[in-house]
Amino acid sequence: MSTKKKIAVLPGDGIGVEVTASAARVLTAACDAAGIELQLDEYSFGTDCYHANGTAFPDVTREGCLAADAVLLGAVGSANPVNHDELGLLDLRKALGLYANIRPITPFAELSGATPFRPEILDGVDFVIVRELAEGLYFGDHAGDDERATDECFYTRGAIERIARAAGAMARERGVKVTSVDKVNVLSTSKLWRATFTDVFASEFPDVELEHMLVDAMAMISIQRPASLGVVATSNMFGDILSDECSVLAGGLGMLPSGSFGAPGPSFYEPVHGSAPDIAGQGVANPIGAILSAAMLAEHSLGSIEVAQAIVKGVRGALASGLRTRDIAGGGGHVVGTEAFTQAVIEQLSAARA
Repeated sequence: MSTKKKIAVLPGDGIGVEVTASAARVLTAACDAAGIELQLDEYSFGTDCYHANGTAFPDVTREGCLAADAVLLGAVGSANPVNHDELGLLDLRKALGLYANIRPITPFAELSGATPFRPEILDGVDFVIVRELAEGLYFGDHAGDDERATDECFYTRGAIERIARAAGAMARERGVKVTSVDKVNVLSTSKLWRATFTDVFASEFPDVELEHMLVDAMAMISIQRPASLGVVATSNMFGDILSDECSVLAGGLGMLPSGSFGAPGPSFYEPVHGSAPDIAGQGVANPIGAILSAAMLAEHSLGSIEVAQAIVKGVRGALASGLRTRDIAGGGGHVVGTEAFTQAVIEQLSAARA
């Protein structure tokens, strides 16, 4: 029986093109070693696509994504920007039925010198941010003129219930608590959020500890006592902001992977960072977030923990050898470019098989 898997590759814009190429190479090498055959099909998507075609998400890209086993994206946005809605991300999430964005925060010990935190703060840090992806502020109505602007934030009980279940299931599997983050003292949507989480956990996850926390408190706790966190569940906008803040724990935005999940279509994987058009084409981008996103893809969409673990070990080995891209070189090490770091990860994979 064939193990061939179809991956829709969306390089996007800026450094997305470079880091996605790195992730695809590492994923292919790791899958080849495990006997998993891949078919990687590349599609146009993002801001540059919008300027060339009048749409950031062409029909051929939509069809390719829906027909794939998984989607791998680099980043979107360019030096010639368009409105956020025209980047294609919201349409892509809708098309794939995605509602849960998973962002693991797991610092590498080898990079402790690249963060502003004392080692004891980072000791034992291993938590996951579960961001609701289908409703909230980004999907409401937006209107405005030179004098007044309005952005609608909405949530439905059904959307909150499914993200609560996703967080509860993950916490149960990991044996940790869930911290539900809101702004209940101000927002009506947060009142519904908190009440719904309380109901879902009381009836479906009585064995999982649930705590509620205001987003401003979480902004402090996540960098003051990050090892106390297990699964952090929050809304679309809060999750976007908090995960960027927490990236500093791992050394910066270039380090974080993410996966977006729904049902029943393919899942979607991308690094947390943006397209960084100011350094695009220079060969200096950090590919680790994209490579670790490929590891998430291997585990969740290809069903291979073996491949996922091999990729993570490859990254760790490259870091342990002292190699650093310039954004994470604050703690020392030999600074290399995107290509050299990617090749080092692939060599680590080969060495592990020898």
